[in-house]
Amino acid sequence: MNHGGLLLIEALIAIVILIALIVRLQLSPAIALILVSLGLAWVVGIPAAAIVSTFEGGVGNALGHIALVVGLGTILGRMLVQSGGAERVAGTIVGWFGPARADWAMMTVALIVGLPVFFEVGFVLLVPIVFTLARRVNAHPIRIALPMAAGLSVVHAMVPPHPAAMLAAQAYGADLGLTIAFALIVGIPTAMVAGPLYARWIAPRLTGPTKPPTASDESAHRDLPGFGVTLFTLLLPVALMLAGSLASLFLSPDSALDEGLRFIGTPVVALLLAVLVSYWTLGLARGLSLGTLRDYTNDCLAPTAMITLVVGVGAGFGKVLTAGGVSDAIITAAGQAHVPVLVLAWLIAALLRIATGSATVAMATTVGIVAPLVPISGVRPELLVISTGAGSVVLSHVNDGGFWLVKEFFGLSMADTVRSWTVCETLISLVALALALALSLVC
Repeated sequence: MNHGGLLLIEALIAIVILIALIVRLQLSPAIALILVSLGLAWVVGIPAAAIVSTFEGGVGNALGHIALVVGLGTILGRMLVQSGGAERVAGTIVGWFGPARADWAMMTVALIVGLPVFFEVGFVLLVPIVFTLARRVNAHPIRIALPMAAGLSVVHAMVPPHPAAMLAAQAYGADLGLTIAFALIVGIPTAMVAGPLYARWIAPRLTGPTKPPTASDESAHRDLPGFGVTLFTLLLPVALMLAGSLASLFLSPDSALDEGLRFIGTPVVALLLAVLVSYWTLGLARGLSLGTLRDYTNDCLAPTAMITLVVGVGAGFGKVLTAGGVSDAIITAAGQAHVPVLVLAWLIAALLRIATGSATVAMATTVGIVAPLVPISGVRPELLVISTGAGSVVLSHVNDGGFWLVKEFFGLSMADTVRSWTVCETLISLVALALALALSLVC
């Protein structure tokens, strides 16, 4: 057997052992990920002196972004819940769509909120509303959560200005406006299938209702804040990030205003500003004291520690897979297959996604492989962006931070997380690929 084939087998065995440690032996996911990552690094031949630093590098790179995003987003979410803002938004949305269509309402909100923000940012912003809506309509939270997650995942993977989608559009020579148009044409029905439709089928088959881990069940005040001020506070980080993404399109590059907008448009700064605004709009302006706001902040951060740690060590596992040559082995194996370019882009991205757990890494790596084939492929580069993005979200499992966010925030078992979140992501991938292939026949 060649070296690449052996690497693939070793990686597969490592993933099987990881799942067995968590599911069968009930080992903490963080500890299991660390053990398997270090063991796999040794097996694939990473020098002993570099094993720990390689793993730590992956953990550090992820936590540098994830820890701040999860922390600040959780604080903002706590303010929304404790002030009654989440209840106000939920009531208004249900009023517009009707209780029977609360899941469709959540998908719509996620598609809008997710346009300029990373998946993790949108997720932690909308989780409090998910729980509040679920209580109001007396439904399992996953029935509302999956439409939210599907909407966020679709725009994260396929719609510019998300970084990976933007990179793919530029590398493939795709028209940005057409890319967005095609992505919405494909993404909206994809989110419908993987979100509300699948959620309605799977939710009754899961375990009993879960409770939010970072907020109390009841809002702190019966006198709820207004819908307008609550929506402004919720969408402020979205607006700031969107302004930062689009600044260079309307302003002189590297001008003071351009640099300022891009600075406040970074996820961390945008969320920090939103948290500070929420302290006023949802706190001080409604009679809460500074001490109460401090207590809310401190109390809500403790439950995020395990989520953050698991996301970080999951990224460390992905770094080991990459540094050990597993990603290169996947690329080589996929490149030898004689398949249509749209399918090839999907396949390479899918294999990299499964191996590394990162949609962004999978998409960025695939772009470098597939871009030289665009001029001779005869397919629209805009559809190639979509097929690459579709492959990058398939089969989310234990090395993906999104898997653990869904599991921990909603208190699901491993089996229920796979049945709900993993299948939802795989449906997004397959439906989007099918629609992209269908569009390629007429465009």
